[in-house]
Amino acid sequence: MAGKFEVYTDKAGEHRFRLKAGNGETILSSEGYGQKEGCLNGIESVRRNSTKPDQFEKITTESGKYRFNLKAANHQVIGTSQSYDSESGRDNGIASVGRSAPDAEVVEA
Repeated sequence: MAGKFEVYTDKAGEHRFRLKAGNGETILSSEGYGQKEGCLNGIESVRRNSTKPDQFEKITTESGKYRFNLKAANHQVIGTSQSYDSESGRDNGIASVGRSAPDAEVVEA
């Protein structure tokens, strides 16, 4: 099963997307956008940058968990991962974004 981008409106009325892997697990979440068009542009930026290893920022949280941000060419964060218990889990998440995002369909959640 292929990945998909789910587009939705949050409780504050902002447009957001989440990238789900083929197994249904959320692997990347966006910030809030005021306009749906901005959200869809964010998805296109994820598609363009998801296969470029240098666009991923690896993070270790204060609590010892592991996360990553995907950044656009202008260094702006376009998506953030969940927290992982291990570095290898985080790295697998990055690989999953690279496999899932380029061809993922966009659906309304």
